Amino acid sequence: MYPSSQPANYDRAATMFSPDGRLYQVEYASKIVAQGTLGAACKYGDGILFAADKKINSRLLLPESVEKIFLIDDHISAVSAGLVGDARRLVQVARQKSQENRVLYEEPIQIETLVKEISNIKQVFTQYGGMRPFGISFIIGGIDNSGKRLFETEPSGALAEYHAIAIGKNRAKAMELFEKEWKETLSKEGAVKLLLKALEFGLEEKEKLDLKRLQFVYIDSSQKFRPVSQDELKAISGKN
Repeated sequence: MYPSSQPANYDRAATMFSPDGRLYQVEYASKIVAQGTLGAACKYGDGILFAADKKINSRLLLPESVEKIFLIDDHISAVSAGLVGDARRLVQVARQKSQENRVLYEEPIQIETLVKEISNIKQVFTQYGGMRPFGISFIIGGIDNSGKRLFETEPSGALAEYHAIAIGKNRAKAMELFEKEWKETLSKEGAVKLLLKALEFGLEEKEKLDLKRLQFVYIDSSQKFRPVSQDELKAISGKN
């Protein structure tokens, strides 16, 4: 009899299927993502808003040195959950692909094209011996000539497009919130309030949301990446 649910020796290589059709190394990579601090994004009336909790654990740590939201191109941003080193490596690839597209075709890269490139790289690392899967999920979104686009990419290389999406710790609870409260007609202020509520699901029990460790950015119809200032966050949330 084959073992039905135990990893046994089937988790020793990323390329080895278990008898019940599982790739354990890919599943382990997804567990790393689920332990990461929550990141979220949603479409609103004039653009896309991205948010992340940096979770600063020491007063000696400089918040700006912690990377959770990345600028890929003027019109594309990404939020990560999982291993930051893996995120930086794939962000470097994404930026390179974006610049190559501008040089070769003299136009910004299509968001779906870029997301598929990154997902293909992730998939390759699940298919060949001597490699391990990337322990990272991304929210990648922005605005191009096809409109507002927002995608999630998983460690397996799977991708899907959303109106609102969360990754990281307690993702399921944040997604339940989006199912109930996200609307196409949201204003930017409404989107900020929604993502603030979502980020609270990533907190430990009795922990309070600290605006100083949050990062919000948006890309609007002008196709430019802009931060939401701390003053704006305080005014919208009513918190200090």
